[in-house]
Amino acid sequence: MKATLRITTFASVLFAGFLSEAFATPQFTSDGRLWGGDEIQPVNAPFGMPQLARPSFKADVFNILDFAAVEGGKVKNTEAFANAIAACADNGGGRVLVPAGKWFTGPIHLKSNVELHLAEGSEVIFSDTLEDYLPVVRVRAGSIEIYNYSPLIYARDCENIGITGPGRLNGNAEKWWDWKHKETRDYFTAEKRGIPVEERIYGKPEDAIRPSFVQLFNCRNILLEGFTIGSGPNWTIHPVFCENIIIRRVHVLTDGPNNDGIDPDSSRNLLVEHCVFDTGDDCMVLKSGYNEDGWRAAAPTENVVMRWCTSKRGHGGLVIGSEMSGDVRNVYMYECEFEGTDRALRIKSRRGRGGIVENVWAENLVVKDMQREVVILNMDYGADKNALTNQRAPLFRNIHVRDVYGEGAPMAIRVVGLPDSLIENVTFENIRIKSTEGVYCQNATGLSFKNIDVSPEEGPVFTFDNVNDVDITAASSASGASTFVKVLGKNSHGIVIKKSNLSTSKSVTELGDEVAAEAVTIK
Repeated sequence: MKATLRITTFASVLFAGFLSEAFATPQFTSDGRLWGGDEIQPVNAPFGMPQLARPSFKADVFNILDFAAVEGGKVKNTEAFANAIAACADNGGGRVLVPAGKWFTGPIHLKSNVELHLAEGSEVIFSDTLEDYLPVVRVRAGSIEIYNYSPLIYARDCENIGITGPGRLNGNAEKWWDWKHKETRDYFTAEKRGIPVEERIYGKPEDAIRPSFVQLFNCRNILLEGFTIGSGPNWTIHPVFCENIIIRRVHVLTDGPNNDGIDPDSSRNLLVEHCVFDTGDDCMVLKSGYNEDGWRAAAPTENVVMRWCTSKRGHGGLVIGSEMSGDVRNVYMYECEFEGTDRALRIKSRRGRGGIVENVWAENLVVKDMQREVVILNMDYGADKNALTNQRAPLFRNIHVRDVYGEGAPMAIRVVGLPDSLIENVTFENIRIKSTEGVYCQNATGLSFKNIDVSPEEGPVFTFDNVNDVDITAASSASGASTFVKVLGKNSHGIVIKKSNLSTSKSVTELGDEVAAEAVTIK
């Protein structure tokens, strides 16, 4: 069982000492093992989720020292790793052991039934000679299928594979980072131009595309447990077209551009637990393909559970998108803690993506000193530099957030849809947040706010713009806000306020010129 804060009810949250133990002290399991191996607790998700179990491996051990590996971080051990993995696979599987010490290597390619085990005190340091990562292999980059430089650790079409701890994986990737601003954008429109995947060959400096750190492509029954990983070229842990994945007790400590922590991409049946994130980009972010390439593959990310995780830096704790054209559904995050993260829950997309995000639950979250919104659902994401190639709008629906407690955020909640694709059926329950600004919703329908205490330092508690069918029940604010509810947009109507404490706001409602007087009902 986890030793740090476990939130059982909203009222039981204790804010003192938030997150300090999670980042300052190793999280030992009940049997004293630091890196893992403890029992995996049952998953009780609000959707059909299989109970995942670790893949089993043969007891045979293949020590890389027995395959002429040289310790010290100077001699390249690519061949030693490859030979140990091949021998293990030929044996029908087992454990490839990386003993204590520094081990320098090029890419590591895993095979079925092989567990790569990083012993206590071990560190695998990857070569920064870019040519070492040739020949090209089939990957997803930016959620688009191409052939590119090999990821630092790669597996394709494998079953029963593992990377276990408690050692370290060091990507040593600063040379790759220099490519950030000169990477080609050519492959983003390959599907639109009718170029088959087999002809999308990159892997040259003039066609610069940074690989993922760990990419597992079309694999099943995966265990990633206990290790620390950081300093990769691009996305850090990237399962693509994978099924039955357990990621637990992994510390993702990254710097560098686009250093997301975990990027499940068109993958299903995933459990992420007891992980620590301190990342240069999103902590965990769900993908399912980019525009036309995602529609071609038509492979959603689904059945994802994230629990008992802690995050510091990062653009978002749990993020969905923006590459979600193949759909994302059935996602459950609970009992997680965020300090200094940009957002706790972030769902992002833009016109042109298409795709559906649906059936998302986030509950029992503690937040502190967030850099942006605590929760944001946004269809106006603008980081994509490519011009629109189509006008397909995404769809967000059936998203539920409850039992969130925290203080210190520029904004509590932001929900922004599109005029022709309203965000649908979003519920917020048992929310207590102190923030600079309150709740802002635009282009949405079917919103429910129940037992909400949002105390903005400035502006209204709620602002609605072209929003309809809104239920606010048992809401309050301790801040003396200028206005309780501000309503804009001629399409706003059906806003009902019930059993709420309106006395602390200087005015109850403020209606824009285009808003009908009957748009707001107070009961």
